[in-house]
Amino acid sequence: MSMITASIVTYYTNSDDLTKLIQCVDKSKIDKLFIVDHTPEPNKIEYPPLDYIVYIRHDNLGYGSGHNVAIKKAIELNSDYHVVLNPDIYWDGNVIEELAKFMDKHQDVGQIMPKVFYPNGDLQYLCKMVPTPMDLIFKRFLPGKLTEKQLHKFQLRFSGYDKIMNVPYLSGCFMFFRVSALKDIGLFDERFFMYPEDIDITRRMHEKYKTVFYPYASIVHAHAAESRTNKKMLKIHILNMIKYFNRWGWFFDSKRRKFNKQLLEELKYKNY
Repeated sequence: MSMITASIVTYYTNSDDLTKLIQCVDKSKIDKLFIVDHTPEPNKIEYPPLDYIVYIRHDNLGYGSGHNVAIKKAIELNSDYHVVLNPDIYWDGNVIEELAKFMDKHQDVGQIMPKVFYPNGDLQYLCKMVPTPMDLIFKRFLPGKLTEKQLHKFQLRFSGYDKIMNVPYLSGCFMFFRVSALKDIGLFDERFFMYPEDIDITRRMHEKYKTVFYPYASIVHAHAAESRTNKKMLKIHILNMIKYFNRWGWFFDSKRRKFNKQLLEELKYKNY
């Protein structure tokens, strides 16, 4: 039986969201849940007295840094799989068990993500090509009618999201990792305080392992997109994306070109 650990990073987290997620974890095969609390003052949320929950208060050094605290403990426990969870997700059924079963059968897969829906049932397009600076500028600052065709391609909407895909950029809201693969490629890059850490770690994983979208299991993500409404978060988003492109390349990124070309060929994309 594979050992599965998971982590949540909290920061003034809504107690109802957290309770709902813990109830999902409680019904799953997750053996240990690390809650890394970045809230400056002690969290007033009362956690249920469950022996598999480990509560850790930690300085707020960023989203990836907080999860790294938990992943290092997972490595110490010799965990087989580790799941990075946003506090605002929930699911029904045996999602964790189904993903672990798939990973057990496919040793070349280092990371997997299920299908993700909004609470109203709409699909979230969270499988993406490795972004160029223009991909992110188009999405954020231009009118929807002008960006529709580019987003259709960038977010792989043309794929139908109905098949298993090997995708180089998977969302950070739910990241199911093979721990041995993380030990191989490294943990979250802590130079990114928030936002591009999921792009960075997925593309590093994609270099050596398959990073899979698995449409036969699903979760719900009550996505807030805070950087669209909060000027402070927008500034953090922009500064960290600058760090990302400074690391990987703005307009010349050979691995980005290689990954995206291979992905579009596998999906038989037609530019229409």
